Amino acid sequence: MTDSAQTSPSDRLDTLARNLADHLGDLGCETQRGLRELTLVVPPDKLLNVATVLRDQEAFQFEQLIDLCGVDYGAYGQSQWATDDPSHTGFGRGVDRDEAPLEDQGRRFAVVYHLLSVAQNLRLRLRVFAPGDPPMVESVAGIWNSANWFEREAFDLFGILFSGHPDLRRILTDYGFIGHPFRKDFPLIGQVEMRYDPAKQRVVYEPVSIEPRTLVPRVIRKDGRNLPEETEVQDASDA
Repeated sequence: MTDSAQTSPSDRLDTLARNLADHLGDLGCETQRGLRELTLVVPPDKLLNVATVLRDQEAFQFEQLIDLCGVDYGAYGQSQWATDDPSHTGFGRGVDRDEAPLEDQGRRFAVVYHLLSVAQNLRLRLRVFAPGDPPMVESVAGIWNSANWFEREAFDLFGILFSGHPDLRRILTDYGFIGHPFRKDFPLIGQVEMRYDPAKQRVVYEPVSIEPRTLVPRVIRKDGRNLPEETEVQDASDA
């Protein structure tokens, strides 16, 4: 039985956190711990250096990239249906369709990597924010082969570019698809629709013919505005 199998998960995380600080502390990485997991926030320009260390150093041996996904943090933490304070970020946003533009200060888009070390019996999450317009980070396909299709998926759905990727093209949507459907500002009805044209004998793309509408749920407020009219008449007669 290996030493990693004999130690508790909490002890292994403590050891991993110390090793990350010792080996990567000078690269500007930040360690976040919560829910019995570790997240390492990596500066974009240090991604390849950090990934190589995590794969090759004996203290880590993260030889497998088991998942990679994009994240759009636009309007993060804001409720679209909050009813206490109607505004463009609350209930009124769904009614007026007057949405405030999503600000991008280099921390709207991020790429999250999930690493597995079988030898050390450890998991680690990396988060790298993608600055620029369009957002861009380095490709790790040369370090972990499994990143190839994962990065294509993140590009397709979020529009994040991966510099140095050997074949960065769409993987889930059609080649004629416009936009990136997992972005927060992507319209729910899409940009275009496709149909088969018998005259041209091919598939054609056309503007969306669906009329946009907002389905607003019924909200019961506590200020009395929803009381029946007969109740108000009865109260007036009693007075």
